[in-house]
Amino acid sequence: MSGLRTALTALPDAVFADLLESEDAYRILIDLPGVTEETLDVTASTGSLRIEAHRDKPDTAGYRFVAEQRDAFLDVELPLPPNVTAEDADASIERGVLELTIPKRSTDVTEIEVGDA
Repeated sequence: MSGLRTALTALPDAVFADLLESEDAYRILIDLPGVTEETLDVTASTGSLRIEAHRDKPDTAGYRFVAEQRDAFLDVELPLPPNVTAEDADASIERGVLELTIPKRSTDVTEIEVGDA
């Protein structure tokens, strides 16, 4: 999990993220003000999670940008711990907060009977 923790701390200064862990899953909360379901793509592949998000710029009729310090786009790839399974991951965004829940793989131990050959 340390790779994921390190990657979250390396996000741009304007992006705030929390990482939570339970026995069964990891939960990642990322503040993405102005981002909606339509302007967000989250994909997972073996060992990584990719987040692409953009915020539409406001209507500036009659104004011009003098200073622009709010990023309008986020494109990050986060490493996933080896003990997760992205197949059953769940994501939602509400009021600009992305919530990802990524389950851990089962660690059930199965006894294998050994017989004579």
